[in-house]
Amino acid sequence: MVTPPTAADSERVHAGLLETVDLLRVSAIKGLDPKQRGQMGQFLTPPAVARFMASLFSESQTPVRLLDAGAGVGTLTAAFVEEMCRRTTRPQHVEATLYEIEPLFGEYLGIARNACQELGRQHGIEFTSDLRSIDFIADGVSQLRGDLFSSSPRLYNRAILNPPYRKIHSDSQYRLLLREIGIETGNLYAAFLAIAVRLLEPGGELVAITPRSFCNGPYFKPFRKLFLEHMTLKRLHVFETRDKAFGEDDVLQETVIIHAVKGQERAHVAVSQSHAADDDTLSIRDVPYEQVIQPNDADLVIHIAANETDSQVKDRLRVLGHSLEEIGITVSTGRVVDFRAADALRAEAGADTVPLIYPAHFERGRIRWPSPTARKPEAIVASPATRPLLVPAGYYVLVKRFSAKEEPRRVVAAVFDPGRLPSDLIAFENHLNYYHQDNQGLTPDLARGLALYLNSTLVDIYFRQFSGHTQVNASDLRMLVYPGRDILERLGSIVTDRLLTQREIDTLLEGELHCGTWAESR
Repeated sequence: MVTPPTAADSERVHAGLLETVDLLRVSAIKGLDPKQRGQMGQFLTPPAVARFMASLFSESQTPVRLLDAGAGVGTLTAAFVEEMCRRTTRPQHVEATLYEIEPLFGEYLGIARNACQELGRQHGIEFTSDLRSIDFIADGVSQLRGDLFSSSPRLYNRAILNPPYRKIHSDSQYRLLLREIGIETGNLYAAFLAIAVRLLEPGGELVAITPRSFCNGPYFKPFRKLFLEHMTLKRLHVFETRDKAFGEDDVLQETVIIHAVKGQERAHVAVSQSHAADDDTLSIRDVPYEQVIQPNDADLVIHIAANETDSQVKDRLRVLGHSLEEIGITVSTGRVVDFRAADALRAEAGADTVPLIYPAHFERGRIRWPSPTARKPEAIVASPATRPLLVPAGYYVLVKRFSAKEEPRRVVAAVFDPGRLPSDLIAFENHLNYYHQDNQGLTPDLARGLALYLNSTLVDIYFRQFSGHTQVNASDLRMLVYPGRDILERLGSIVTDRLLTQREIDTLLEGELHCGTWAESR
């Protein structure tokens, strides 16, 4: 049973705005079922993060029309009002529109709104608010498509958002609504941002904290296209570790704070990084816009090189690298989805089976099969029905599609050596990506050199610049840049069959860089 706010809650808020609104946040979280929060994508903003977000807005003497969609208990609006009151140049009026459909949050939100009004009054700012206990997506779509009985959309000059993080299915009502106004996305946070962008007036500013996953990949490409057509990035901020933005929640994705302006000239982007939102570790770099979104990049990938090392790595690999197409190989996702092929799976190998490789078979850059600690079936029946799931035996480079939250490396690669497994056919499970050439294996030297490259620190640093989640899809690997085929084969001939330490891997790669052979191979 949830507990509504008490009179004591209301009194505490007036003693100090943001920190006390955070007491409402903590109280509200206790009143919600954790499973429901996860299903709704409800991750409320801590005060330090909210204060940092509010600080990114420019000054304004004109009346502010503020949008806070998914307002929670009002932390972001409170941070915005507190920030405006702190400045010497202040707006005379802040009119906030707050969307929140969670009934318990709405009760706390009423207390926070009263506190914002009181603090504004003390500093000469008239604060008014409109709490809308209705669905933001449905209401936003209704305004933007110009329903017969709806007025023109209300436009805002400021928007501050911590939107819900939840997937929306392709056949859901949300997807159908969004398509009516030309928005195509599979996640609530991107839908919230897309509608907020459309509701901003020219010159309007948006600050939002979202998963970093929208920065790359085909899944979010339509959203990136819409966002970047309308908005100019001004600031990108990342945290060094995943748990620093939402320390009380089990958030696997890395987060990014975005500050963007609608319709401004594109020149530079401030890229910053800190350990947490309220510490003194902040580092900030001013970089040309084209280093964040590369010209002529049809995928519109957003690269976030948060420090000088990241920038140097990106420059080196971008100049010296090749595409997979140029080196004549392909990467695909493993064909066996185990629950769909359950009838053909076997715990152990038999006369009618072939090896089935899982991520659990990775062992220091090699594949160990069978595994002494296997918890999954290790073989699949070879039959006409399963033949499309199998590949001919050969040298392949395998990459895990998912890395654990605490795993030190994002890209984890291993060489599949057919000489270690007595079989003419092999099966790769769907949690793996595999590199191949025309659906056949690679040469031994190419496979070993490619695995060495993928396991390098250079690739790990570069990959993290555009991927903020623990998943490594085949599309992500296609976006990487690679040394020339001759360089990879030379690296592979040096490696042979010996296990290498991380330092040895990085030293070999650095040796190639210093020799200048990558540039020559272009």
